[in-house]
Amino acid sequence: MSLIDLPLIKLTNPDASVPGLFLMELNNGAENRFTIQFVKEIMQALDFIEETLDKIPEEQAQKGGALVTTSQGKFYSNGLAIEAAMRDGDAFYIPYMKMLARLLTFRLPTVAAINGHAFAGGCMFAMAHDVRIMRADRGWIAMNEIDLGIPLMPGMAAIVKCKINQPNFLRDCVLSGHRFKASDAVAGGFVDKAVPQEQLLDVAMQYATQMAAKARGLSQVVHLLKAEIYRDTVEILLRGGTAPGSYIQAKL
Repeated sequence: MSLIDLPLIKLTNPDASVPGLFLMELNNGAENRFTIQFVKEIMQALDFIEETLDKIPEEQAQKGGALVTTSQGKFYSNGLAIEAAMRDGDAFYIPYMKMLARLLTFRLPTVAAINGHAFAGGCMFAMAHDVRIMRADRGWIAMNEIDLGIPLMPGMAAIVKCKINQPNFLRDCVLSGHRFKASDAVAGGFVDKAVPQEQLLDVAMQYATQMAAKARGLSQVVHLLKAEIYRDTVEILLRGGTAPGSYIQAKL
């Protein structure tokens, strides 16, 4: 059932028997590059979900809920609209990092169904989810800022570091711009499962359905648990710092 249909975002309830289950489809052109408007629509969709959760009757709320995000075609997301980011500076980066913090601590379990390439800002968006399911036969997940000659903002580095826990994988991701195929990302522990394209959404929905029960009652418990386990990352994201390395410059 379609809930909202924005120019860049479509939000549906894929199972009417579980009103707290949501599917968000990204639809910002072929590459799903993050723009100020794209971020606004994602936040609008998250607002709508929260408003809907608060209205679900108690009996139905006991079924819990979850959120799955995905897209179509070659890209899950090809990152930020770089020219706009460089032009607009804080007006671009601060809302984007606030959106990452919101998703990282969202009150429902979240699953990214990565249908294609997830580069840079698209990789960070995927990392903000609780679970990542990735298409096995095609697509890379990567942080390619080093190849673009662009440093990471503090919050962006923090969200990557909090989800890529093996030092060699973190080094290769950030300092080499390595493009990880799905199986390698699974080996690195930052993608949960690699599946054929035709199974991607079904498997993501299976994960979401299993996790939904942990949000029974649709309270703020899931949000508060995430807020504490990711506290350091969230604080950096919300601090809005857009000067990479500024903490160390005066000390060296």
